[in-house]
Amino acid sequence: MSLLVFATAICVLVPNQQRAIAAEDDSFEAAMQRAVAHVRAREFKGAIEDLDAAIKHDAEQAVAYYYRGRVRFQLGRIKESVADFDKYVSLKPSIESRQWERGIAMYYADQFKRGADQFELYQTFHDNDVENSVWRFLCMTPDVGVKKSREVMLPIKNDPRIPMMKIFEMYRGTATPQDVLKDAKRGDPSEETLKGRLFYAHLYLGLFYEVTGKEKEAAKYIKLAADKSLAGHPGINSYMWDVARIHEMKMNGKLKVSKDK
Repeated sequence: MSLLVFATAICVLVPNQQRAIAAEDDSFEAAMQRAVAHVRAREFKGAIEDLDAAIKHDAEQAVAYYYRGRVRFQLGRIKESVADFDKYVSLKPSIESRQWERGIAMYYADQFKRGADQFELYQTFHDNDVENSVWRFLCMTPDVGVKKSREVMLPIKNDPRIPMMKIFEMYRGTATPQDVLKDAKRGDPSEETLKGRLFYAHLYLGLFYEVTGKEKEAAKYIKLAADKSLAGHPGINSYMWDVARIHEMKMNGKLKVSKDK
């Protein structure tokens, strides 16, 4: 899934330099610069402090809620994350169709109907994203079950990322987990390319096994996807790695959906 780029111009500086230059500036722009630098360094608590400051300075700037929604999710503060994404959309309604992060947060907040609706809307923005179809499927299964969710999966014709189309077929019931793992190795990829492909294979295998009631297999593949050595891998969307990490926390009973203090 694609990332929305922060629209405000930010100096091209390494994070520590960026924070130092902006440290004494209490403007909205400076607080956002510091927050983005913290995010890049995976310093999420520091990012929250600066995002809180930015919102206190100007509560009508939508982008601050978008970033805080993402960071709150990365901290496991799920309901607060949904609230921020909702605020972002309320301030900037034209962006709602792009909010896949909001849909994922809704899934983890047990807001399954809202999540399914969000992914259905995202399909109008990007109709060749297997992940979007899968997450809508996952949001639907608690209410209508696997069989019905499979029958109405959003159609995907050509997600070019390997092994995404094979993952789609697996969720549709026309391919096996073994087919997905085999497809990840298609074309004799380099070791680094294979790591990126296998991350997505493992994540969606884990989610698939969980929703089909195979807990042991689900735990195995989610653990592989959430491996700390994959953080920062160039072939992996870092936010999706955090999704794997958050899901592992959920499986281990360490994720509290209620509002954090």
